[in-house]
Amino acid sequence: MKLNEIRDNDNASKTRRRVGRGIGSSKGKTGGRGVKGQKSRSGVAINGFEGGQMPIYMRLPKRGFSNVKFSLKLNIVSIGRIEEAVAAKKLDPKKTITAQSLVEAGVLRRAKDGVRVLSDGDAKSKLAFEVAGASKAAIKKVEKAGGSIKILAPAVVEAPTEN
Repeated sequence: MKLNEIRDNDNASKTRRRVGRGIGSSKGKTGGRGVKGQKSRSGVAINGFEGGQMPIYMRLPKRGFSNVKFSLKLNIVSIGRIEEAVAAKKLDPKKTITAQSLVEAGVLRRAKDGVRVLSDGDAKSKLAFEVAGASKAAIKKVEKAGGSIKILAPAVVEAPTEN
């Protein structure tokens, strides 16, 4: 076999329907566009057009701001998920639980900008955390079980300077 002999299998790809090529083609005359009107002509882009009236997306006020450039991307882990890892002997309850230890235990795939602990599940064992954040309910549950949560300061991101 040579490179110039390679070709697709029969019926591997459909042939394109040629529009507007006579009534026998089943897409002749109007070419599947119906009859008359703006949408039957070429060069039409009327998404969101309301007949000259101010469109709804321009009438409604714009609210909020999402600073994606400097926002932290945190891993979210529940107390219940951590307790499962402790019960399966993947995490040592005597050591401090950090983002790196959660990755090594297989609880997280990768550490992003830090870990935020949420309160789903019950805290049974005494655990010490060093994480980027935690919900108030999670802090209560961990401290009730005799553990502690130390919240680390977020990594400072330098603003880009213009040269």
